[in-house]
Amino acid sequence: MSAASTAQQARDALELVTADPRRAIVIAARVASVAASEADHAAGAIALRARGLAAVHLDDLDSAVGHLRHAVELGRRARSAQLAAEARMTLAYALSTRGRWREALREIDKALADLTGVERARAQAQRGAILHRLGRLDEAQAEYRSALSVLRRKGDLLWVQRVLSNRGYLRVYRGEVPAAVTDLHEAEALCRQLGLDLSLGFVHQNLGFAWAVAGDIPTALGYIDRADRCFASHGAQRGSLLIDRAEVLLSARLVPDAREAAQQAVAACAQAQQTVLLPEARLLLARVAQLGGDPASALREARAAAREFARLGQAEWAAIARVRVLTIRLESEPRFSVTAARVQREIDASRGRWPGTEVEVRIAAAQRALAQGHGQPARSLLGAASRHRRGRSTVVRAVAWQAEALLREANGNRPGAVRAARAGLGLLDAHATALGATDLRAYASAHRVRLVELGLRAAFDDARPDRVLEWAELGRARHLQYPSARPPHDRKLAAALTELRMTVREINERGGTGRATAVLRQRQVALERQVRDYHHRQWGRPALEAARLSAPAVGAALGDAILLEYVELDGALHVVSLAGGRMRLTELGPVAEIRSLVDRLPFALHRLARRRADPASRDAALALVRDSASRLDAVLIRAVPDVGDGPLVIVPTGPLHAMPWSILPSCAGRPLTVAPSATLWHTAHEKPASPGHVVAVAGPGLPGARDEAQQVAATYGTDALLGEAATVDAVTAALNSAALAHLAAHGTVRSDNPQFSALRLADGPLMVYDLEKLRRAPHTVVIAACDTGRSVAPVGDELMGVSATFLAQGTAQLIASVLPIHDVETAWLMTDLHARLATGRPAGAALAESQVEALERGVDGFAVAAGFVCFGAGLASPVPVPRSLSSPSERRKASSRAT
Repeated sequence: MSAASTAQQARDALELVTADPRRAIVIAARVASVAASEADHAAGAIALRARGLAAVHLDDLDSAVGHLRHAVELGRRARSAQLAAEARMTLAYALSTRGRWREALREIDKALADLTGVERARAQAQRGAILHRLGRLDEAQAEYRSALSVLRRKGDLLWVQRVLSNRGYLRVYRGEVPAAVTDLHEAEALCRQLGLDLSLGFVHQNLGFAWAVAGDIPTALGYIDRADRCFASHGAQRGSLLIDRAEVLLSARLVPDAREAAQQAVAACAQAQQTVLLPEARLLLARVAQLGGDPASALREARAAAREFARLGQAEWAAIARVRVLTIRLESEPRFSVTAARVQREIDASRGRWPGTEVEVRIAAAQRALAQGHGQPARSLLGAASRHRRGRSTVVRAVAWQAEALLREANGNRPGAVRAARAGLGLLDAHATALGATDLRAYASAHRVRLVELGLRAAFDDARPDRVLEWAELGRARHLQYPSARPPHDRKLAAALTELRMTVREINERGGTGRATAVLRQRQVALERQVRDYHHRQWGRPALEAARLSAPAVGAALGDAILLEYVELDGALHVVSLAGGRMRLTELGPVAEIRSLVDRLPFALHRLARRRADPASRDAALALVRDSASRLDAVLIRAVPDVGDGPLVIVPTGPLHAMPWSILPSCAGRPLTVAPSATLWHTAHEKPASPGHVVAVAGPGLPGARDEAQQVAATYGTDALLGEAATVDAVTAALNSAALAHLAAHGTVRSDNPQFSALRLADGPLMVYDLEKLRRAPHTVVIAACDTGRSVAPVGDELMGVSATFLAQGTAQLIASVLPIHDVETAWLMTDLHARLATGRPAGAALAESQVEALERGVDGFAVAAGFVCFGAGLASPVPVPRSLSSPSERRKASSRAT
């Protein structure tokens, strides 16, 4: 091999690094070996530089530094100041990645002294990257600008791409998102033009970060996913990508997912010895743990991050970490306080790089100062925080409106404070409706909580029940009131859902055989992540304004019914009652005591429903139910003035979402319906019942489901979907435009991911994702399945799950159980219920009458019926009635003949 060809192969390896670092290492190692045998120091210097740079891309930093120091030495032996300087330039980058900033700057300055022209511009770009990592953003941007002008003029597109990618990332930190996106899109185009696959992954990662800062979560997640696939195909380390993924998930308030990603980021950075990234990952984990209600872990990680940043000489990052420590302590330690001057010093030290963190700490410090009677420092802090109302991030602007509301309240301007809170909520409504995934919309409501609390507190202080009701509605089931986020039709998504169904079905079938299901469960997790991530990348349909409560309209629609809307504030439960046009506000007592009573009921009712339980155990369970029910009745119903004995419309909160209301003495035999919000109740109540068909479905694995579905179908003179015919496609097709549907199946409520809550059908689970694709949901739905009436509330009173999804998709009224049920014992209850529904009885009245009949059957009947609750409209809009049968007794006879 000639000296010329050896040097050329070394240069080829160097050019290959950004496209395929693993292959570049192989070629560079071979060329370096040949160059050493030929004493070709120049070719050896180039080859070892290529090998070192490739090792940097693969996060093998110790190896990289060793190869690059050797490359510098070979450049000197070759008496080439340029080769030595170019190796120093790459060495400086590797050292900076290890956090050895002084050495890095020393090496890059030595390189600059020996370089001219385009080589010097490259070194300037590298110096900018080092300064960028140090947080010296103004100096870094100046270096990028100077280098870029030369690189463009010389046509060095590879380095133009690198500088644009780095400068785009820097501009995001400076809050210059549009300029950042422009740089990054140009870098993306150059990557495609030059075939730089791995570099394209880094550009997509940076674009994900940019769009996350801009508040566009679907676009951000799309770019993060593209980068992840690229890194996986090249075997690149994922530490920085996991940090960005966690940031995006956190901005959407998907706290459990964000915590998982942040923990993975810490582990990945520690394992790869990514000294510079590790404290950044820790700081992010601290934020996630704080939002997740784990202040001890949050404080530990934030303090560790502050120490590590300080050791690395990253003063601004260390200040940001100290600000996080202050915020955690202010929120979790009642006696901790901090002066406005100290807060300002730390914010000044961080140079305002993180406006969200700045606003957060100012509000926390101001609220502590107000609680301690220090009005002027508090107003100073709030005034500074409120100036971010014109920032770029929607969420930061909304939180800044919270600061403005608190400031106005501190100044005695309560009407102005309420207007400020409304302004923040308006921003968040627009933000949430732009999201296309239901879970993102629900979790995004976490940003609303403090603004709603501020409005509620003002309404309580004014003793205005109408205002309390209005503000309670602004924080209740908000995502269910947005335009439907119907998933798009997509072949890949459909294939993933089909495979997920098959996988879950196989797991269920293997459940009793003892065969291993570990691999299948891993596949299930991967497919669920694929489906969930796909939905997260979809956009919603922004609405100009969400539905608003009209108390007079609700009052008129109630007729002789009574509305009870329960409201929690500062640990106390209150109720707003609306009856006969008169509205009252009543305090009921501590939420903790009510929660304790509610939590007793599922265990006791489950024990009652077990026929094999011994008499003493059942007697004890019955006594517990009666005692708890009586005490809850006294607090929740009898304490309300003018509650009378008319029908009830209940809007619950907190622990009351899972209440089996029929067990309360005041509710026995009383028409009753439960609604996510008064606004949604009114919308459902006013919805006319359109003519349509009746659907009766029996899922697999339930001994009594088949007979139950056949009896229900016979009541309406139709046929049931049974056995292998009851597939997801068949059932969803039947549900579209139906007047009434009865679903008897195994139910699963997924608190970890409510979107995968499901009903088991012949070919696998009918998931929430499937229900969201319904064009027109049935007017009335009855679900005979365990727990399906129990919604998951991931944030406040934002409900998710099977029943909540039916209501969101347009179902007017729904009957389901908030407790586990026994299908055989439930069949008679369902038959009796449908016999009443078929005569046109409103769902709430029909269920109450059937539950009275169940009580007459004794303890067994009571235990079976107690968990069923009517949700939605409930008190009106009966389903169309078949003309052939007209009375409950005739329908019961028809059902009997059908079996």
